[in-house]
Amino acid sequence: MNQNLPFTADVCPARLDVAERLSGILDADFFRALCEPVRLQLIVQLVRVGCSDVTGLADVMPQDRSVISRHLQVLERAGIVSSHQHGRQVFYQLESQKTVAQFEAIVTEMRGMAASDCSDNPN
Repeated sequence: MNQNLPFTADVCPARLDVAERLSGILDADFFRALCEPVRLQLIVQLVRVGCSDVTGLADVMPQDRSVISRHLQVLERAGIVSSHQHGRQVFYQLESQKTVAQFEAIVTEMRGMAASDCSDNPN
């Protein structure tokens, strides 16, 4: 267990275990990427078309190509989209399996926390 977590003396051990595992899978870049409406619109558009370059995405969105490109880079750093180059164009697509796996890992750990029996501990 990570002894650097504050206030661990009166906390249920099962919750400490879950907190330790969550700290390893809660990715700030992942959540930050999902907290911007333009990036959510890009995700929806990529769901619609499957794969697109920046120009194709900018054609259906109000933002400039440079703005779209920056948002795609954030999504790529977070592992939500991937890119591949074809000639001079860079195409983007969703990393659906990886994104689903990230959410599933978080939900699994949160379910574990909800199911942990700490009824004798008021914390």
